[in-house]
Amino acid sequence: MILGIGSDITDVRRIAKVIERHGDRFLDRIFTPVERARAERRRNKVETYAKRFAAKEACAKALGTGIRSGVWWRDMGVVNRPGGQPTMQLTGGAHRRLQAITPPGHEARIDLTISDEGPMAVAYVIISSVSPAEGGSGNLSGGRPE
Repeated sequence: MILGIGSDITDVRRIAKVIERHGDRFLDRIFTPVERARAERRRNKVETYAKRFAAKEACAKALGTGIRSGVWWRDMGVVNRPGGQPTMQLTGGAHRRLQAITPPGHEARIDLTISDEGPMAVAYVIISSVSPAEGGSGNLSGGRPE
């Protein structure tokens, strides 16, 4: 059963300007240490940050809160499952919200797709409820860090 769907499109140039203007202050406020480490290893750092920014916006929409009601930027982090598929690792208020919308006896599954082309980055998040009998992966707290 689908619990929430969210999408976002982000202009990579806008993220580049914010990083140029605010630097580490912006990066520390928005991104987890795992996300920062991954982006800093990439040749296209700004695109990596923009995709993760879009993923956080999409996840907040799928949770039904946006960036408020105790759900903050660093409560949502992009990580990869063992096979490389991206998902979201939720902590703090985002994790509490996920628990609140997940039916008793079920596990939450967060599916994420992210992409960039030209100056745009896009992300889609689907939060589903899976019963253990259906073989749920149980990622209430997300996947394995990158």
